[in-house]
Amino acid sequence: MTSRIFLAAAAVAVLTLSACADDGDDTTATTPATTTTAEDGAPATTEEGDASEHSAADVRFARMMIPHHEQAIEMSDIILAKEDIPDDVRDLAEEIKAAQGPEIEQMNEWLEEWGEPGMGPGGPGGPADTGMGHGDHGGPGTGDHMGDHMGDAGEMRMMDGMLSPQEMRELADAEGTDAARLFLEQMIVHHEGAIDMAEDQVDNGTHPQAVELARAIIDTQQREIDQMREMLAGL
Repeated sequence: MTSRIFLAAAAVAVLTLSACADDGDDTTATTPATTTTAEDGAPATTEEGDASEHSAADVRFARMMIPHHEQAIEMSDIILAKEDIPDDVRDLAEEIKAAQGPEIEQMNEWLEEWGEPGMGPGGPGGPADTGMGHGDHGGPGTGDHMGDHMGDAGEMRMMDGMLSPQEMRELADAEGTDAARLFLEQMIVHHEGAIDMAEDQVDNGTHPQAVELARAIIDTQQREIDQMREMLAGL
């Protein structure tokens, strides 16, 4: 009798252990599937949100910096079209064009992603709004549309560092060393205005890539300001 009781108890113990093992296997199989689904889903949602997540500060930064950059390119085109310009000044003008052209494209892409009005060439904020259109270095009506596209706040018209139509004409009319000196003096002021706007974006912007671009603008243009001051000392 004792032997039968022992065998029965052993059988119950084996069945109990087997059931626990089965339960553990089911949990192991289920948990990774659930975790995988959660991990797969969360980043996709986050990435989709990041593409369009932005603030009013981000929009203001892009909409103001695009025409600001366009005028810097316009100034560079003016100096590059002249003769008897020192090589280092000419090289700087080429560097400004090479750096700021792609930044304009990037900011226009962001505005499109955010569903905000674009600022591309030919539209609001294009070259005609920067004070002088491409190829129009001082003709009648220069700068007539400057800032019209910022009518909600009029921010573009008196933006930090932006040259007036008269100042653009002065650059267009200058020659040789005088033109090089005027270009450097004007571009220093222009860069200082860009740095002010970029610092505002770093302080108030929320779009990570736009803030990163603002930091790059601060670093690059401050370095160019230092370079231009050295050039002026040597003219």
